[in-house]
Amino acid sequence: MSLRPERQAPPEIFYNESEARKYTTSSRIIEIQAKLTERALELLALPSDGIPRLLLDIGCGSGLSGETLTENGHHWIGMDISESMIDIALEREVDGDLLVSDIGQGLGFRPGSLDGAISISAVQWLCNADKSCNDPRARLKAFFSSLYKCLARGARAILQIYPENTQQLEMISTAAMRVGFSGGLVVDYPHSSRAKKYFLCLSCGPPSTSTPLPKAKGEDGGSESEDDSEDEENETVDVAERQRPAKRLKNGKKVKGRAWLLKKKEQRRNKGVTNVPRDTKYTGRKRKTRF
Repeated sequence: MSLRPERQAPPEIFYNESEARKYTTSSRIIEIQAKLTERALELLALPSDGIPRLLLDIGCGSGLSGETLTENGHHWIGMDISESMIDIALEREVDGDLLVSDIGQGLGFRPGSLDGAISISAVQWLCNADKSCNDPRARLKAFFSSLYKCLARGARAILQIYPENTQQLEMISTAAMRVGFSGGLVVDYPHSSRAKKYFLCLSCGPPSTSTPLPKAKGEDGGSESEDDSEDEENETVDVAERQRPAKRLKNGKKVKGRAWLLKKKEQRRNKGVTNVPRDTKYTGRKRKTRF
């Protein structure tokens, strides 16, 4: 299985000109982006009064998700850390205003100036310590605190994410709630390992002023077709479901297996250690004795 994009390089390096063009011209990616953005707009629950809203597209890439916002009659501002992605968006002459920005350093908009925000497969990148000076929790705090300030009272932010594991999902959700957001997680098609999609639905304000969370799709056991499942490079890995019963030695002590090794390696990466061996299917396996 190929490594997730987040594990290969920082986003501004991974999405170079070649990768950005390949991403933008993929018919599969275009279809997935359109469907995820439509779902994000549905969860955003904007008033149906026909008045265009000003929305923020976080991690807008080359403007694929922004095109769906335009088709729905909204104005939007797109921000992305990859200059190559923004350059391609400019070439494509998308209708939104674009800027190159690292969301981990905060958003520089006026307080209460935005009517809503969406993000398609971007926020999970903040969980990686790509540099020794980067602290994932500090970057998540800077992002969510500034997002809270720039949204209008009662506005929503819908963040579609591909969490690598349950710990990462909890870290993102906790960072949002600590700065004042209310809301929670909506998981579409929770019974399907391929079609499962995570949407963090946040409201700017206390629970008393926010609307209830919408119902997730596919809770009755239904799932999307194979063609509608998310990109395999971004498939969610549910570590809890893959763990086997812990082995024990004769003296009763637990064997430190694959899960323990992955946890320790993740802790070292979050601390900024750069020489941590990459995860493979052989990680944690017992080597055969050579004669």
